[in-house]
Amino acid sequence: MTSTPLTPAPPTATPSAHPTAADASAPPAPPGASSRPTSGVSRTAVIIAQARATEDARTDRLFADPYAQAFVDAVGWIQVAEAGRLNQGHFVLRTRFFDDYFREAARSGCRQAVVLAAGLDTRAYRLDWPDGFRLFEIDLPGLSAFKEAVLGVQRAEPSCERTAVRADLRDDWPAELLAAGFDPEQPTAWLIEGLLMYLEPADTDLLLKRLGDLCAPGSRLALEHINQAYTDLPQLRAVHERLRKVGASWHSTVEDPRAWLAAHGWSARITPQTELAARHDRPVPELTDPDRVGDARMWLVDAVRDVTPAR
Repeated sequence: MTSTPLTPAPPTATPSAHPTAADASAPPAPPGASSRPTSGVSRTAVIIAQARATEDARTDRLFADPYAQAFVDAVGWIQVAEAGRLNQGHFVLRTRFFDDYFREAARSGCRQAVVLAAGLDTRAYRLDWPDGFRLFEIDLPGLSAFKEAVLGVQRAEPSCERTAVRADLRDDWPAELLAAGFDPEQPTAWLIEGLLMYLEPADTDLLLKRLGDLCAPGSRLALEHINQAYTDLPQLRAVHERLRKVGASWHSTVEDPRAWLAAHGWSARITPQTELAARHDRPVPELTDPDRVGDARMWLVDAVRDVTPAR
């Protein structure tokens, strides 16, 4: 695959430099969606879409996302804390990092992928997938319905065989995934983006256990997580308060992603934001710059399956 999106991005209006918070004056939910995702973890999906929409409007963009602005327009701009603005560069580098992860996985022979807690992810539409590639997106029914409604209005067409699986990751989502046609005998590229910190430690381990049980040899995994020092950054105090108010507090951290993943049968590597920033000629995001935040880390990790799990 190449880095060129299958569907070129149409002209996109640059988001306002002075956005206001989403409130009662925001547009109604699009036809087919029961509500707008402005609470809980679903709210963070819109904030990430805002960062992608802003990047899409740049002439030197690191990726194209012609649908991000449509999600934002359907909700109304959500005001973020100062730390959210400081982290916009991280959201952009993270998106490109995981885009490239999927490209490499496809080049290596993976022909199916699973995005856990997919949120408003549009990689099924905006990346150039090989013929016959299958992509499964798992998320809560409400957010999935909103996403489907917005993409329907946009008349978006996926560039792979896309299947939306409406399930709660705290429930028996593997059964739902298998029922949707997932093949556990095929190498799979898994993605856990912007989720793990919201789960309790026991739930993160259970998630990896269940995921591992579905992995064939040659499978890959990419994820994002944080360490305790990142959680404790003074710059994030306002963020924690806002997350608490919307029911989306952080509950887990990891100090050594390589060791943690090794215990679950994965051989992992960490890519620091300093490396990504240099690679793409962008400034290092302030809250991921070791010169500014010391030992605080927001980990970007990719891994390959080390063992064949017991079935």
